[in-house]
Amino acid sequence: MKKPLILLSLGALGAAGLLSTGGGVEAWAQVLKNHDSNAPVNFTADRIEVQDRADRVIVSGNVEVTQAGMTLNAARMTVAYKNQPGGGTGTNGVQIDRIDASGNVVVTKADETARGNVAIYDLNSKLITMLGNVSLTQGANRLTGGRLVIDLTSGRSTVDGRATGGGASGVTSGAGGRVSGTFTVPQRKN
Repeated sequence: MKKPLILLSLGALGAAGLLSTGGGVEAWAQVLKNHDSNAPVNFTADRIEVQDRADRVIVSGNVEVTQAGMTLNAARMTVAYKNQPGGGTGTNGVQIDRIDASGNVVVTKADETARGNVAIYDLNSKLITMLGNVSLTQGANRLTGGRLVIDLTSGRSTVDGRATGGGASGVTSGAGGRVSGTFTVPQRKN
């Protein structure tokens, strides 16, 4: 029998009163809300390979990508781009469409951290999808599961218990196909 898919909306947790109003995972959503995916993308790495005919760049070895206060770290990333006719809006006429990251992927902004085996940052749809042993942490609050989708426009994050169909290499769901979490509770006087 197939286990039901468990979706956990972080906004719903906050509405249900499971998170303290002074922080918690609800704050994670607010940190990423309205992220500027049009801001310049800067990177450092041990190695870079430009595959201009394929419109991609492969960076590897201690890769760090930063954009508007958000940092993405991984062992390897493939950056897909397209050349803009007439020079585009950037200084070099290149528009980054997507970043695929693998190997201990970590996304941070302010004091919030998301981790996973693999991440796909679609700059056009403003979504980051993380797969395999994902965790979302803010202070002492933590969620774990198989897949995490972060909407950078709304700030809404969704965790579910499965990585994705097909069992991609190096991608495991973790947590036995379920979502688990720990949330701090404000101290109340009796």
